[in-house]
Amino acid sequence: MRHGVSGRKLNRTTSHRLAMFRNMVTSLLNHERIYTTVPKAKEMRRWAEWMITLGKHGDLHSRRQALSIIREKSVVYKVFEELAKRYENRHGGYTRIVKLGFRRGDAAPMCLLELLAEDGEKARKVKKSRKKGETTPEKTEESSVS
Repeated sequence: MRHGVSGRKLNRTTSHRLAMFRNMVTSLLNHERIYTTVPKAKEMRRWAEWMITLGKHGDLHSRRQALSIIREKSVVYKVFEELAKRYENRHGGYTRIVKLGFRRGDAAPMCLLELLAEDGEKARKVKKSRKKGETTPEKTEESSVS
């Protein structure tokens, strides 16, 4: 049974997997977006949101925990100073996964994992094309060109 088992192994050894996620989280928090495969992004989302939550706590213990994961001190500073202020009114959900299709070489599902730009940003902006109550124009024989 798989009760209580969290995380993904991704066919890697423990040391390789931890090193990969530490590098990817550092890059994501530094550049605020990263292209990767969907399974890696789903696992990395957990790590990134944990780091931002530590930044929001702001105490010394949280900073030391973040330093044990994030590889660059400048990125830790960014998390605790910039990102913590950006997301101070948001309780989780700091990242977004946008699926991009399949990679050409091995057909792996690719996506863009990015941090939300501001606190009030929505997931997608829907462009309204018609006013309320209008219907779509009917297709006539004149308008269809053969």
